[in-house]
Amino acid sequence: MLIEGQKAPAFSLPDSQGKFHKLSDYKGRKVVLYFYPKDDTPGCTKEACSFRDDFAKYSAKNAVIIGISADKADSHTKFKEKFGLPFILLSDTDKKVIKDYGAWQEKSMYGKKFMGIQRTTFIIDENRKIIKIFPKVSVDGHSYEILSIMC
Repeated sequence: MLIEGQKAPAFSLPDSQGKFHKLSDYKGRKVVLYFYPKDDTPGCTKEACSFRDDFAKYSAKNAVIIGISADKADSHTKFKEKFGLPFILLSDTDKKVIKDYGAWQEKSMYGKKFMGIQRTTFIIDENRKIIKIFPKVSVDGHSYEILSIMC
C-alpha cells in the first residue's frame, strides 16, 4: 500500500493515440493521477467533467491531470471526444499500474464481491513524491477538494 511522502511508482502507459506517457515526463510539474472504473459511466463522467471544468485552474498551478482505467484506447478516444476532455487518459489493460498504486481492490455490489478499480486520486509533487492520497473518492466536490490543497 502506498503512503503519503513516498515516491510514486514509475509507469509507462499509452494514451488514446498510442503515445506512451511516463510519470518522469512530468518532472517539474504537479501530477493529479486519478484511477477510475470505466469510461462513459455516470460517476466517471461526472468526475472527468469536473476536472475538465477546472482544467485552467490546474494548469495555472503547473499541474497535469492524468486519468487511468483498464479501458482500451478507442474507448478513451470516444470518451474524450464526447465530453471535450482536455487532459490525458491512459490505458492500463493489464492492470499493472492500477495494482501498483493499490487501486485494484475487492468491491461489493448487490451482495456480490468482485475485483475492480477503486476510485482513487494521488497528488504527486514536482519530484515524484506523493503528497496526498484520496482513497474511495466521492465524486461530488472532489476537484474542488484537490485544488484547495494544492499550493
